[in-house]
Amino acid sequence: MKTSDTPVVKDLVLIGGGHSHIAVLKRFGMKPLPGVRLTLICRDAHTPYSGMLPGYVAGHYDYDQAHIDLGALARFANARFYHSTVIGLDLKDKRVICDNRPPVSFELLSINTGSTPNTSLVPGATKNVVPVKPINTFLDRWDTLCARTMAHEGPLRIAVVGAGAGGVEILLAIRHRLQNLREEAGKSFDTIEFHLFSSTNQILPTHNAKVRATFIETLRQRNVVVHLGASVTEVEPGQLKIGNGDFVTADEILWVTAAGAPEWPAAAGLDTDQAGFIKVGDTLQSISHPDVYAAGDIATMLNYPRPKSGVFAVRQGKPLERNLRRALLGKSQIPFRPQSKFLSLISTGDKFAIASRGNWSLRGRVIWQWKDWIDRRFMDKFNDLPDMDEKEATGLPDGLANADVVKEISAIAMRCGGCGAKVGATVLSRALNSLTPAPRDDVLIGLHEPDDAAVVEVPPGKVIVHTVDYFRAMVDDPYIFGKIAANHSLGDIFAMGGDPQTALAVATVPFGIEAKVEDTLTQMMTGAMEILNDTNCALVGGHTSEGPELSLGFAVNGLIDKDKIMRKGGLRPGDKLIVTKPIGTGTLFAADMRHKAKGRWIASALDHMVMSNRKGAECLVEHGSRAATDITGFGLLGHLVEMVRASAVDVVLELDAVPFMDGSEQTAKAGILSSLQPQNIRLRRAVANLEEAGKDPRYPLIFDPQTAGGLLASVPAENADICVEKLKGLGYRCTTIIGEVLEQSDRLEPITVRL
Repeated sequence: MKTSDTPVVKDLVLIGGGHSHIAVLKRFGMKPLPGVRLTLICRDAHTPYSGMLPGYVAGHYDYDQAHIDLGALARFANARFYHSTVIGLDLKDKRVICDNRPPVSFELLSINTGSTPNTSLVPGATKNVVPVKPINTFLDRWDTLCARTMAHEGPLRIAVVGAGAGGVEILLAIRHRLQNLREEAGKSFDTIEFHLFSSTNQILPTHNAKVRATFIETLRQRNVVVHLGASVTEVEPGQLKIGNGDFVTADEILWVTAAGAPEWPAAAGLDTDQAGFIKVGDTLQSISHPDVYAAGDIATMLNYPRPKSGVFAVRQGKPLERNLRRALLGKSQIPFRPQSKFLSLISTGDKFAIASRGNWSLRGRVIWQWKDWIDRRFMDKFNDLPDMDEKEATGLPDGLANADVVKEISAIAMRCGGCGAKVGATVLSRALNSLTPAPRDDVLIGLHEPDDAAVVEVPPGKVIVHTVDYFRAMVDDPYIFGKIAANHSLGDIFAMGGDPQTALAVATVPFGIEAKVEDTLTQMMTGAMEILNDTNCALVGGHTSEGPELSLGFAVNGLIDKDKIMRKGGLRPGDKLIVTKPIGTGTLFAADMRHKAKGRWIASALDHMVMSNRKGAECLVEHGSRAATDITGFGLLGHLVEMVRASAVDVVLELDAVPFMDGSEQTAKAGILSSLQPQNIRLRRAVANLEEAGKDPRYPLIFDPQTAGGLLASVPAENADICVEKLKGLGYRCTTIIGEVLEQSDRLEPITVRL
């Protein structure tokens, strides 16, 4: 997470990771605007490039070749990346409403979410078809459809509804892929029948006659049944009803018809057209709300209506970024006029394509090679990110300095130290008033009392267990960071078998105007509160201050029965060693800082990190665990060494059984490791077979420092298998047995890493 001494004064929020927004992110990354904070809200970590979708389906490209990594791109642009689905807008208070997090405030908003086929107009379509848009959703369902098709025995009929360029191209891509897969598996392809439905009397209605003739002949040669003038009026399970009343059976139905818009833009009050698309002027601003911009399929340019095509979204990226930047600096907007004609490159499934522009067209394998070259060059712009010039990262763009922005930044930058660095009382009060701590009868004076300290009772028969943790943010999302920090701080309580009682927060929030500080603090503490409340741990107070970077920690008190404390010294010979979460946060986030981690790897790591250890600890205690620890900064091996030495035993660690996070083996193999790694590796002297183990490429990962890591525990051998199954059932899907405890030997090195 990059830090800056420049305070935040304005928020630019981007909804959606479409083709226009990736250009905005890239350009802001190359030339940042001081005082402006970018936030990207998108449900997916990777965005597919529509131009390569047919090639991906046909098997010509793998996943990474056809997708842009939004996580790395957001990191490059120093943008906060929120994995959420937008469900509404509060245009009065300028807030974005998401499905899984607090509202996100903005001064300027841009929307580039694409479109989806409008299945609601045809009865039964929504439940019984596979829409090709949104592309990410389709690709998830395509894998399932492909598996069903491969497993199917006997005749099979696949229907594609929509005979524009998208429908024709996706049908031919699917046909090519399934033919190859069936032939590789030794299965007949002749039993699969393809049908294409067009509501008009011709296919590819927006292309010239020569292009249409070429594809009609291609479809004929490949035995595709084309239904012209066949509007689908109803869809039932396994069949289509067309306008003349006939029914056509189909085992799989793909929907590639006219685009539709989500409901929330119109519901929020944005002026939309009859189909629900946001009306924008020549500057790409909403005609009803000038602080809202829209581009790509979600937008309708009133003066220059164009088809819903990715080529226009790509071209809108540069003028969109330019006007967003100018709006943030109080500059006048520059109109944009899209081209009226554009080059189309349509593939035929195999490595053959047709190029057309107006009445001109060419075809051949060389056209596909040309298309492939264009697509790969486009993708390289966003997946091969350059290093940023430090001068560009700190200065205002030439000729665009705004006196008001500079004045506001300068005023905020002159901050006091000591107690003068605390977050203001009004800001703090507003942020905390939105929080409701877990109600506990043993908390006598808590968060919302005016007293100087909290007062709690200790129930009879209980003792108190104390712990504290504090660290700076490793992610740009304060809500997710709040969850991670709370989970991490609670880990020590759970590892000892205790129940959290109260927590005191210590938070540092980056400098900014009051509204920005309040928003960041509210987002972060809301995430933390969700974790604390889930464990019935009451937040009773804390301390907040302003500083150069976001940081959070908690001092946590817990209650425990004196005779039920799980200790690191509780390992017993014969026990099995269990871990509840995979390893790899250190190397993954080190790679993320260098733009070398894929977005889906980070998203998966965050899913593990925000998962509480509470249920895991309860399950381990239930199955007889006598020793446990949470895996944090010292890494798996470091914490295992602590347990082994305290218990006076030896252990065998099965390296093949250790679960590693997606991508961690790749980043470790590339030599990208946490800055704490060298200190952790000093513990290698505890490994008996060091020379042998050190040759394994996974070896560095057992030293990898973890944040909000899982539990490492011992369980009696007779309980181990059932304990693992129950832990998986509780959501710890990577839980596994990674070794066993042995009697102490005469060796100085108590750990054997078995490969």
